Amino acid sequence: MPEQLDIRNVFMVVSLFSTACYILKLCLYMVVGGDMEVDIDFDSLHEVDTSFTFFSIQSMLAFFMGFGWCGLTALNYLNVGSKLAIVVGVVTGLFFMWFSAWLMFNIKKLNKTIVVNVEELVGKTGKAYTTFEPNSDGRIEITLNNKLSILDATNLSEEKIDSFSEIKVEKVENKKIYITKL
Repeated sequence: MPEQLDIRNVFMVVSLFSTACYILKLCLYMVVGGDMEVDIDFDSLHEVDTSFTFFSIQSMLAFFMGFGWCGLTALNYLNVGSKLAIVVGVVTGLFFMWFSAWLMFNIKKLNKTIVVNVEELVGKTGKAYTTFEPNSDGRIEITLNNKLSILDATNLSEEKIDSFSEIKVEKVENKKIYITKL
């Protein structure tokens, strides 16, 4: 093996480069935001969900950071041989990769949209979230499926409804909620 290709140098270069890329990616994420999308149009015979993949840039950077830093640590502080240090680096890198992918998968599950069937609200009571003038629109606070929801509604009566007053859902037409004061 050439003298310039010392395994310590390989571990050091891999760990420093992947850490620098990870920090750069993190800074770009904070500046640009996480709503970056790439629009690619291609025909496929199979439906593919590209929102989550195990081999993402994030998980690959995590692999190389774990591989580089733990391989270097195994060489310098555990005093193991090159082959065992590579094995330690690969195993740790795979764990970092799996953990990063697992975290991203669970974070994406938090972004689910809950569909509310407003037809179930008829007859239920809640509170006015905003003040409703007679026959005007506003927002209500109501519990549906054991979850507190704030929804748009219309005052059905000629009576003013103050904020935090008790209301009742009288009807729902075309997904529009009509309320009256209790």
